[in-house]
Amino acid sequence: MTGPRTVRTVLGDIGPAALGLVDAHDHLFLRSPALPLPLDDEEAALGTLRTFRDLGGGALAQWTPFAMGRHSDRLVAASRATGVHVIAATGLHQEVHYAPELLRELRRGDTLAELFTAELTEGTVVGDDPGGARSGPRAGMIKVAGMFHALDDHTRWVMAAAAQAHHATGAPIGIHHEMGTAAVDVLGLLHGELGVPASSLLLGHLNRFPDPGVHRELAAAGAYLAFDGPSRAHSATDPWLVESLVALAAAGHTAQLLLGADTTAPGAGPGAAYLLRTLRPRLIRELGLAAAEAIFAANPARALSAPWPR
Repeated sequence: MTGPRTVRTVLGDIGPAALGLVDAHDHLFLRSPALPLPLDDEEAALGTLRTFRDLGGGALAQWTPFAMGRHSDRLVAASRATGVHVIAATGLHQEVHYAPELLRELRRGDTLAELFTAELTEGTVVGDDPGGARSGPRAGMIKVAGMFHALDDHTRWVMAAAAQAHHATGAPIGIHHEMGTAAVDVLGLLHGELGVPASSLLLGHLNRFPDPGVHRELAAAGAYLAFDGPSRAHSATDPWLVESLVALAAAGHTAQLLLGADTTAPGAGPGAAYLLRTLRPRLIRELGLAAAEAIFAANPARALSAPWPR
């Protein structure tokens, strides 16, 4: 695939520069038996996007994968109503988030890789039936997840399917790292063993494991590093968020840094607006306007784009 790179939003493909300021990792809708409260309020989602837009925000990447209440059909209406570009995800999270019977169905042959690829190229399933009609918009990225300091069999299976779908489409892959751990292992599997270019990997939750040496190692490989706080779920690491970004910028890795709000439950944090209201001015003071604009605009524009097959 050597065509022009575009970003696949829920309203269609657009040029990367059209995204504007980006919340590179968030959730408008999210549901799981492993999470205390669902994000399932359409008016609240619209309010989030409107506030983000009014602060200058242009795009939001929803990393909610298949069968976790992503409501891809609602994303279309929300994007149209607010003018904010929204990127939907296919993919699969940790085993704990799914019913055993659904996972058994997905383990048949290449079902999982075929589902990911179809959702990226044809349309997303609205609901939790992998055989359902793909009446939702096309996904623009793949979401997968590691485990705490480890990769289990489920993780390896899902990441192998994600790599297949990437090789078929060029889609970027966003990774949930449990408490920010096992990122080196994930990079070794997806990039080292499965051949996904490091530049197609968005390594999430690194603010939860503020180890400067690990951060530099990941950046040196060419991956994008996503710092996706604050929220109540990981507030203990927020004091190191800006410090980590400043250290990576000083080491020459400004062009690989991403920021997202990663809202996972109602009232769980200040949300997407905080990125532009509070963090962006702080980064302008610490790093300068050009670096802040790279983190909020140029970097996510590259990270979330792909040479999609026609």
